[in-house]
Amino acid sequence: MTTVLKLGGSVITDKDRAETVDGEALDRAADAVARATDDLVVVHGGGSFGHHNAEAHGVSTTAGTHEIGGLTEIHSAMKALNGLVLRRLHDRDVPAVPVHPLSAASRDPGGELTLPAEQVATLRAEGFVPVLHGDVIAHRGEGVTVLSGDEIVTSLARDLDADRVGLCSTVPGVLDTDGGVIPRIERFDDAADALGGAESTDVSGGMAGKVRTLLALPTPASVFGLDDLSAFLDGEAPGTTVG
Repeated sequence: MTTVLKLGGSVITDKDRAETVDGEALDRAADAVARATDDLVVVHGGGSFGHHNAEAHGVSTTAGTHEIGGLTEIHSAMKALNGLVLRRLHDRDVPAVPVHPLSAASRDPGGELTLPAEQVATLRAEGFVPVLHGDVIAHRGEGVTVLSGDEIVTSLARDLDADRVGLCSTVPGVLDTDGGVIPRIERFDDAADALGGAESTDVSGGMAGKVRTLLALPTPASVFGLDDLSAFLDGEAPGTTVG
């Protein structure tokens, strides 16, 4: 069974302090991944390593840059975070390997994403756990733009025909206006009143962006908090089911 799991950048970093890992949270996430029995593909967000650098250079999912300094700072920050995630997984004997989207992904002038999945599929078939991350990627006419972890999740889930999709967030699910978890969202309008922008710096759309991208998947996805990560990897559907 193939599972695509995203560890939110806000979960594994202190998103309001530049390039700062939340060590305790990252350890908990790595512990859960190490106990998983499914074939896993892991994606992690940028948190304080990616979003602050992207905002500083005015780069988003639609606004790009041709400045080599900006490209290098954003990508280097994400590679640094990726390295820290890999180290935690290697400490637990998880055969995790990095896959950097800048080297493979691109957008056409209309913004359509191309993210080849063959490398990821082959690594998984050979017993490795591919670990991808939000990044900057080539965008024809824009230089480079941001590729969010959520976009990576939906692209890979579709191309790999994933059986399960999970997004580990800082909240226990998609929350309604009273702060309760919405059990299921089948249309964006089902939760439109409750979905707002992220409170911290986020160049990739916050919870509203997550829900919109997940609704495009053929497979329902789960949005849940770190406390429910082990339950999800054990086959449960905690938090909010989207789709």
